[in-house]
Amino acid sequence: SVPCSAILSSYLLGERLNLLGKLGCLLSLVGSTVMVIHAPEDEEVTTLEEMTSKLQEPGFLAYAAILLALCLLLIFYLAPRYGQSNILIYLTICSVIGAFSVSSVKGLGIAIKGFFAGQPVLQNPLTWILVITLVASITTQINYLNKSLDIFNTSLVFPIYYVLFTTIVITTSIILFKEWVTMTVVDIIGTVCGFLTIILGVFLLHAFKDMDVSLGNLPQVLQNEQPSQVTRDDKNILIEVDNSSIAPEDKPKVFMLCT
Repeated sequence: SVPCSAILSSYLLGERLNLLGKLGCLLSLVGSTVMVIHAPEDEEVTTLEEMTSKLQEPGFLAYAAILLALCLLLIFYLAPRYGQSNILIYLTICSVIGAFSVSSVKGLGIAIKGFFAGQPVLQNPLTWILVITLVASITTQINYLNKSLDIFNTSLVFPIYYVLFTTIVITTSIILFKEWVTMTVVDIIGTVCGFLTIILGVFLLHAFKDMDVSLGNLPQVLQNEQPSQVTRDDKNILIEVDNSSIAPEDKPKVFMLCT
């Protein structure tokens, strides 16, 4: 999503993508690849009953309550006041809601498998709760993502949204499925390094978006500019002469103007 949105917005919408932005897209791809290589294995959850047990754990309920309270605060208080000027408001709403959409998709995937296996998943209330949650969360995400795209640069919206959304999803997976319990130290370090690489790529894409840097003018940008010679007029010369010479007070000061 990061390189595709940046490149397409550059060609289709005329938004600037300089050399540092392209490097940021590359770092995002590298970081994502490292995260996938060291990603934890999914905990085996095969039935809706097991999914219900996961959702009812106190840790996840507290986490979901915090996310819901944060989302309501952003929607009803911060978004009307600062949403038009701060890019993080709308994107944080989309990312926080993404925790509910990802969890709902996980549960509905289990329900679909159970349906084709002949299990009575349609009689389970959790199936319809997940459907309603998924529809509400996706609708909210699309709404605020479109608002953000209408106001801010496309090449900035998707990278920042990617970082925030990935952070929320990783945290949700840790709390809900406890996927990091069986991870080795190498995989944990690899995942963290991959995520930091993504953040670095997004920083390059965002912080230097207004710089005119390309392969063609890179030597000129890196080359130190020669200090320009200061042109001094007669007034400055007279002041310097007056300050540099200490004339006796009893003698008159004579200045010569040359043209």
